[in-house]
Amino acid sequence: MSDDAEQQAEEIEVLKSIYEGDDNFKQLNDKTYQYKYKDGEKSFIVEISWGPTYPTEKPKFNLEIFYNQHLLPSVKENILNLLNVEADQWIGCAMTYTMFEFLKEKVPEILAEQTDEVITARVEKIAISDPDPADTKKPEKKEQLSKAQKRRAWDRAEMGRGGEKPRGWDWVDIVKHLSQAPHVQPS
Repeated sequence: MSDDAEQQAEEIEVLKSIYEGDDNFKQLNDKTYQYKYKDGEKSFIVEISWGPTYPTEKPKFNLEIFYNQHLLPSVKENILNLLNVEADQWIGCAMTYTMFEFLKEKVPEILAEQTDEVITARVEKIAISDPDPADTKKPEKKEQLSKAQKRRAWDRAEMGRGGEKPRGWDWVDIVKHLSQAPHVQPS
């Protein structure tokens, strides 16, 4: 087993023991981890993926996940810059825990740039517009059947394939029958 693989195995054990019971931590596989950061109503998730030579080389940081679609590009860029600068100092050491904890301290500062006004402006920009009347298609009309045609179709459906009525077609609804029967109380 190579030195990098040994360090990765040790770090997996350490991360599992530290973050056991922490709902914000998630292990996707042996080399990919996520942590969810919250500050009031604002939140984001950072994903760290190890390469084959981690920790000799920096891990990959990912913010391009569905949960983070509300983040402004400038906020994402700021988070990635902070992580890359911090990771440069820890090359050669197990750093996943260090990166997660480093960001915990910076969350209020990071999310201060994420303004609600900008979010609402983006939502208004995405608002659904009226469809173009030329693009709308009229629904196809269904064939109108006469009463006799409907009755024949119904009879065919009831009769089944062999011309026989399905099993139980004349059965009495027991619950309905019992609810109509007079109740006799024991003396």
